[in-house]
Amino acid sequence: MIKEQKSRSYNGFFLAITAAVLWGVSGTFGQFLFQERSINTEWLVTVRLLFSGVILLLIASIDNPKALWAIWKVKKDAWQLLLFGIFGMVAVQYTYFAAIKHSNAATATVLQYAGPVLIAVYLAIQKRRWPHNMEFLAIILAITGTFLLVTHGSFSNLSVSGWALFWGLASAIGLAFYSLQPINLLSRYPSTIVIGWGMVTGGIFMSIIHAPWKVEGHWDIYTYLCTAFIILLATLVAFYAYLTAVKLIGAQKTSLLASAEPLSATVLSVMWLQIPFTAMDWIGSFLIVATIFLLTRTKEPEAKKLEPLNSY
Repeated sequence: MIKEQKSRSYNGFFLAITAAVLWGVSGTFGQFLFQERSINTEWLVTVRLLFSGVILLLIASIDNPKALWAIWKVKKDAWQLLLFGIFGMVAVQYTYFAAIKHSNAATATVLQYAGPVLIAVYLAIQKRRWPHNMEFLAIILAITGTFLLVTHGSFSNLSVSGWALFWGLASAIGLAFYSLQPINLLSRYPSTIVIGWGMVTGGIFMSIIHAPWKVEGHWDIYTYLCTAFIILLATLVAFYAYLTAVKLIGAQKTSLLASAEPLSATVLSVMWLQIPFTAMDWIGSFLIVATIFLLTRTKEPEAKKLEPLNSY
């Protein structure tokens, strides 16, 4: 029994870290595609959502074919799903990649991790209470970390462009909405169905903005490999690894281990793409990521809602 529990724990830890690393690497690959191969951001988001969503739904149809279309038969749920697909799935994917395009994968990933702090603030307002001590500390750390990351401690200059800051903060807001909005749907339908349909509806919406067959950029073996990695490994494999880890070791430990995502994105960006990352960048990143550890110590039941639906 003890050996079995240890085995589950080891497997859960491995899967959670694997998912985090895959997400971090995908951000760096996205930076390479945007800045080195001139791949269109809207096109990549569209294709990623459509391909990954269809594959997820195919898997869901094998596991639970009767539930596949049930979500569309309830009018309220259908509307909620459309909102999730457009304002949740599209928003969190597009703002994240746009932040990468205008800065780098490391900065964009770290800024997005301010999302859970926004969730904590939202829940405090919703419950009409002051944030708890841990939440207050997390808010202060997130603000300080963001300040150091985008200004390097100077009140007069930004170390990133205005657009990078805008899309980075928009990504954090998108992550907050993406994490909170589908909670009711996820309580009644399998996550593969909710995420799958969210991706498909979001992909269809993005197709209106940029058709998937309008391919741009310079294509070589590296372009194909990076695109395939983002669509398959960093979405489908990472998504299943994360959910399996949640089942094995719980959501709290899994969300903590998922904080390896910005670390992997930063290390790979610095080593492979040679982006400059100063001491202020490292300190700011550490402060923002530390908020995840603080928020998971929240004792209220709402704390479960602070864990993002990682699938980007």
